[in-house]
Amino acid sequence: MIIANGYLRKDGRKGIRNVVVVAYMVQCASHVAKKIAEGFGDDVQLVGFTGCYPNDHANRIMTRLCTHPNVGGVVVVALGCESFPRNALVEAVRESGRSVELVVIQEDGGTASSVKKGRDAVSRINEAMADVPRAPMSIDELVVGTVCGGSDATSGISANPAVGLFFDKFVADGGTGIFEETGELIGCEEIIRHRSATPEIGEEVVESIHKAARYYTIMGHGSFAPGNAEGGLTTQEEKSMGAYAKSGSCSISGVIRPGQIPSGKGLYLMDVIPDGEPRFGFPNINDVTEIIEMAASGCHLMLYTTGRGSVAGSAVIPTIKVCANPETYRRMTEDMDIDAGRVLEGRGTLPDVGQEIYDLVVEVAGGTPSKSEALGHREFELPYKTFAIEESPFDCGCTS
Repeated sequence: MIIANGYLRKDGRKGIRNVVVVAYMVQCASHVAKKIAEGFGDDVQLVGFTGCYPNDHANRIMTRLCTHPNVGGVVVVALGCESFPRNALVEAVRESGRSVELVVIQEDGGTASSVKKGRDAVSRINEAMADVPRAPMSIDELVVGTVCGGSDATSGISANPAVGLFFDKFVADGGTGIFEETGELIGCEEIIRHRSATPEIGEEVVESIHKAARYYTIMGHGSFAPGNAEGGLTTQEEKSMGAYAKSGSCSISGVIRPGQIPSGKGLYLMDVIPDGEPRFGFPNINDVTEIIEMAASGCHLMLYTTGRGSVAGSAVIPTIKVCANPETYRRMTEDMDIDAGRVLEGRGTLPDVGQEIYDLVVEVAGGTPSKSEALGHREFELPYKTFAIEESPFDCGCTS
């Protein structure tokens, strides 16, 4: 099934968008980077890392995002004295076949001259991107992720199970799906174990959820926000079962960490909890961080379920809002793509909503903007984390 005329990249992957990324290497360079990106419209987007001391996780995520299938070119903006290895990032982007230029504020004369240099670079890259080859893209080349945010008592009985039905059909059709988050699956270990493709994957699933429980116990705070309680969720177990419903019923093909690309087709669980003892605080300080991590693992777009009504979108990938609560949908229609809450009012069935999600995924992959995309939501957040991943953080995943 052909769903899009994709943008063909050097590594053989295809993008559903063709954006320029302006990537800052430290918070001190963010103002210049923002000024560079301003005025070019939605096809130039801002990403960056705020920290000044080294972190392999941040290096890996930034490299994956700058070489994402939806990205056609990059302007790297450095202050000049930060620890981020900017030259390694530039080289990784160049090896991926994308146009890339570097601005170093301390070497390029300060704010005004650096903004001019960066804007000139964006213009050149935009011209080069016009020649990116296009190729038919089928459903089995698409990678779709899912997160939940602003969950309430309706999430686990309308939007989340509808997304689960989407994944059952999508994976059966050859697509690749990624769901999260182990911190919101505590109590579901044995259910997911029995869905794992092999006993070894089952053990990895269980250990990843146990790791989350240990982490949150040490932190003294779990993934259960005051807004969840205000929305009618009563316990962590109830929230976990609702979050679990997003995964559907198909086999679990593996467990990945942020920035790791799935090794094959199927449905994958993303373990977002850092390895080792807590070092940097709460694992995901907001829902945007999870979207960014899943984008770094190759997701072309994101299904974002919400009951309370989150409006956040994402840089690099489109985000589709699946609204669980019919009252929320009526209040926030301009922000919500799918009215899953109609199931609760007898205006449809879960299979109806699952099919609607499938159809909209195909439309958005084909170029139709999601509502958050059309509204200009390009949120981005990248915190410090530590993962024991045996690969270079600057491996762009290119095959040639």
